[in-house]
Amino acid sequence: MHAITRQAVSAYASQLATLNSVPSAGEKFTVAPTVAQTLETKIQESADVLKRINIVPVREQQGAKLGLGIGGPAASRTNTKLKDRATRDLSTLDGTQYHCFQTNFDTHLDYAKLDMWAKFKDFQTRVRDALVIRQALDRTMIGFNGVTAAAETDIAANPMLQDVNKGWLQQLRETAPERVMDEGAAGAGAIKVGDAAGAHYKNLDALVMDALNLLDPWFHNDTSLVAMVGRDLLHDKYFPMVNVKQAPTEQLAAQVIMGQKAIGNVTAAAVPFFPGASILITSWDNLSIYWQEETRRRMFTDNAKRDRYENYESVNEAYVVENLGKAVLLENIELA
Repeated sequence: MHAITRQAVSAYASQLATLNSVPSAGEKFTVAPTVAQTLETKIQESADVLKRINIVPVREQQGAKLGLGIGGPAASRTNTKLKDRATRDLSTLDGTQYHCFQTNFDTHLDYAKLDMWAKFKDFQTRVRDALVIRQALDRTMIGFNGVTAAAETDIAANPMLQDVNKGWLQQLRETAPERVMDEGAAGAGAIKVGDAAGAHYKNLDALVMDALNLLDPWFHNDTSLVAMVGRDLLHDKYFPMVNVKQAPTEQLAAQVIMGQKAIGNVTAAAVPFFPGASILITSWDNLSIYWQEETRRRMFTDNAKRDRYENYESVNEAYVVENLGKAVLLENIELA
């Protein structure tokens, strides 16, 4: 490591310790509340999906959902000669619970990369952004692919982070199976779309329009609904690429491409890391990530034996569908 790099890294570590009011960033510490909130904001701003959803702090590791958003209708009339008027909860509480699991975001930057970055005046910002963008991408990936929260994760067996935490799609599978369609007819094993013999729907529009019936009735015509799909499910004409200066790979992967056409009268959005044969119909504000306050731990340390600096970081978090009645999942879609 070059001398200038050592100075730059030392200044970064010193600033990290100062911001969190600890003697050294090289020993595990709890991130200061204001720093944690700032970091969460930076993470949210680093991925297009996260900008659109709720990312909120919670005090308890587990408990009732916050019920963000508005639930069902409230207008009514009561014959007060016979009984008292009764109020209705405006929130979307449905009795389901959230559980924040510890997620480790452990990464490293080798000396060679740090040597390349040390010559730039924004060295500290580059280091911060590298860590933040990776966490943003991972959260997006977990949200759409997470199936379980394993005690020991295996990235080789679960490259889409399926075993890190339970994502939004998994929550629907487990707590609202009546809002999940995974076959076009009993025993079919798939939803077949196209003109081939045996197809259940002629096109994706017909499929989505039919699936809207699985929502609570007051959401059928909700203009905030979005059909989230994988980028490989729809033909390129739905999502024309714009000839603009390309962003860095990490930022490009984090973008949501909004379709110029709708699917079944629902705005379409090609979402990064979304399962290729699936569609999620809901609104962006119906998806949340809860992070537990005072659980972000961190250590930034030199590992000379491996020629790198290592960043050990963790936080307790949960992925939540606020209103199950405003979400429908379509899986096993086969285009014929």
